[in-house]
Amino acid sequence: MMRALYTAATGMIAQQSNVDNISNNLSNVNTVGYKEQKTEFKSLLYQTIQTRTTSANGEQKPISAQVGLGTRVAANTSIFTQGSFIDSESMTDFAIDGEGFFAIRGTDGETYYSRAGNFVWAVNGNARRLTTVDGYPVLDSNGNEITLPEGISSGQVSVSSDGAFGYTRGDGTFVDMNQSFGLYQFNNPAGLEKTGTNLLAVTPASGEPLNEANNANLRRSEVAQGYLEGSNVQVADEMVNLIIAQRAYQLNSKAITAADEMLEQANNLRR
Repeated sequence: MMRALYTAATGMIAQQSNVDNISNNLSNVNTVGYKEQKTEFKSLLYQTIQTRTTSANGEQKPISAQVGLGTRVAANTSIFTQGSFIDSESMTDFAIDGEGFFAIRGTDGETYYSRAGNFVWAVNGNARRLTTVDGYPVLDSNGNEITLPEGISSGQVSVSSDGAFGYTRGDGTFVDMNQSFGLYQFNNPAGLEKTGTNLLAVTPASGEPLNEANNANLRRSEVAQGYLEGSNVQVADEMVNLIIAQRAYQLNSKAITAADEMLEQANNLRR
């Protein structure tokens, strides 16, 4: 059986995954804090089709004779470039300027991380706490939930560029709440595992989270209140990538057709 049939099939499968990834990027073009993903490929096994020597004396060939057996998807790498800031009318919307991530507590009690800063003040018994739109609590730099003091309305709260919370009393006096956004960085943010709902989980590949509040070696991120970070997906680039992936898929399908026709001609030789 011709190798080309199977080799081209691996190319079609890989390009299908590439198109799936591009489609996901385009579908999230308006998702807050979304980071585009790039599909990367790697070659499969190589088969030696000639011996390593050119003579019976065992002299080595300067160049080996090997043929590749196709390709496969190696990774879908997230590109953590800064997204554009979008002006918001909500004072519970926040955008990060820098490499930090918000810390979010999931329903399982574990801490997750996100660039999406579309938060709300949610009622929790007699207290109000800052949560995501899905109700997951946002954590401060000490790993505690960010809560609003009793008798203070959300309209009185302001957040400085370094993520510190405070509120203004009726007499104009500013009061520090002694809480700041927990902002964390990672040595390899592309290694974070996506869990859905804009949340990312720590993995051995990402490394442990580095708290900006406790690490003087990190460049501190800034928080902009009243803004959201849009996705970094460039629609024009994704459309070009989609055309390239589609053409590669077509070429692999033509290779299968060509291999099939060659086999048909070989079978007809005995007639």
